[in-house]
Amino acid sequence: MNRIKVLFENDCCIVLDKPAGLAVQGGKGIENSLDSILAREFSPRPLLVHRLDRDTSGCILAAKGREAAARFSRLFSGERQAVKRYLAVCAGRPEPADGSITLELDVRGTLKASETVYRLLEAGDGFSLLELELGTGRMHQIRRHLARIGCPILGDDKYGDFALNRKLRKTRGLKKLLLHASRLIIPEEAAGFPLDITAPPPDYFLEALGMAGI
Repeated sequence: MNRIKVLFENDCCIVLDKPAGLAVQGGKGIENSLDSILAREFSPRPLLVHRLDRDTSGCILAAKGREAAARFSRLFSGERQAVKRYLAVCAGRPEPADGSITLELDVRGTLKASETVYRLLEAGDGFSLLELELGTGRMHQIRRHLARIGCPILGDDKYGDFALNRKLRKTRGLKKLLLHASRLIIPEEAAGFPLDITAPPPDYFLEALGMAGI
């Protein structure tokens, strides 16, 4: 757990600050994952109840025990009482500055409704810092939504502006996706205890803000 900071822990759950580049779960070609680290470090292993992209840093919760996992899973999916907020550095500036992106996204061949609420925090010379909140939890939702409105996240090698990413890598050393899960909130009546956890942005994210003039 040397690389991973524990943000909160009690008898029900543990909230971690996942570093960028660490996969949440194992799979083909993945030797190390957050799930495997939890299995090594804890007995019994805490159970992950939501996901972050491999290249996204920040808050992620694992539940202690199957009963707690089932309860938290409902809060992250069907009941939608868990609030997940993100920070992203993007190309361009959204119009309007604050709003909601509601677009259908292809999910395994089926179009699904999706919603991301965003708020402009700061704007620099051609770049923006946004705070975002998920209304739905589709795969790569924030990355896909921002790309669709013409404000791709810097460092996004799947949905982003590839020419801009290459230029920023060469001239500014930008190597990572600038998307960070900054805050996790679950109401006390839902979790059974107050849960409002913040993960500070990693150093490379803060450096990128300076590069973007924000």
